[in-house]
Amino acid sequence: MTAIRIPVYQPDLGGNEKRYVNECLDSGWISSRGRFVGEFETRFAERIGIGHAASVCNGTVALHLALLALGLGAGDEVIVPTLTYIASVNAIAYTGAKPVFVDSERASWQMDPADVERHITPVTRAIMAVHLYGQVCDLPALRAIADKHRLFLIEDCAEAFGSLHAGRHAGTYGDISTFSFFGNKTITTGEGGMVVTDDKTLAERARHFKGQGLAAHREYWHDVIGYNYRMTNIAAAIGLAQLERAGQFLEQKRRVAARYATACAALPLEFHAEQANTRHSHWMVSALVPQPEQREPLRQALAAAGIETRPLFFPVHTMPMYASQFRRHPVAEDLAWRGINLPSFPGLKDGQIDAIADVMRSFFAHA
Repeated sequence: MTAIRIPVYQPDLGGNEKRYVNECLDSGWISSRGRFVGEFETRFAERIGIGHAASVCNGTVALHLALLALGLGAGDEVIVPTLTYIASVNAIAYTGAKPVFVDSERASWQMDPADVERHITPVTRAIMAVHLYGQVCDLPALRAIADKHRLFLIEDCAEAFGSLHAGRHAGTYGDISTFSFFGNKTITTGEGGMVVTDDKTLAERARHFKGQGLAAHREYWHDVIGYNYRMTNIAAAIGLAQLERAGQFLEQKRRVAARYATACAALPLEFHAEQANTRHSHWMVSALVPQPEQREPLRQALAAAGIETRPLFFPVHTMPMYASQFRRHPVAEDLAWRGINLPSFPGLKDGQIDAIADVMRSFFAHA
């Protein structure tokens, strides 16, 4: 196989990352205490316009922590889109609650509010809105459904840093919301995550659980079963440096998406479109091929040219541990079997995008 020349993603660490990390090393503050942890949390909350932010060691534990803070557990149902990364669903299972899958909207690829309404039962406690690939869900509709049925709304914003609905950031509609800072996210800490909320009590509960359940006013006294979910000062230092350049990254990613649209205009691809009254952060530039059987041969042609791609996520209801009852979610399945993620990092050059388009042009000419 040809060596990868164009990866599907790579972080840009050309800001203050080294300087801030070296400060951690020089000071000795390398674990979960140090100035960068608090500063990163404060600046992140300010950036998205929310009251409280608690940093954690990765995006999956952020989801688990959010569910713990809400008190969800055995006997509860949480509605979640089937077209999502597995972490969204696994975090529900960790608590003992039951994930209930819903289909996607065809235009946005996000969870379908009408299908959410159809799946509410007397034991439904929460809706988990997952913002897929940088587009946001229909947040006003989901918020209205949650309020009508007295349910919690959780936003999984792992892929939606910088995404907006009606000028508001993803993560600010939910009762509690989470972000991921894995190495392929728009801003990264290497591994890391954030739990955000406007509710002071939920924020205090999240902090309590993430720090081993340590009581606030009694040394080495633990009054709940807690978890070691804390972010390190080194990771927070990287995150703060990334946050300083977040606007630049987001603009670069919009440029990348626009260039793809121009370069591929004549190709039979349907790109993931920005919906009305939203701002797509284009975490991944994603597209659909006309027929499912074309997806893997196209990926192989790109790989042979040294271009890395990813398929869309498999619908979680098709995976063995969640497939105990046969169900069909036709929109999610169609998107998943035809979808491809193209190289999407901020520093991707126009010439590289044109080269990717040339390979795809040749493929479809001979398909």
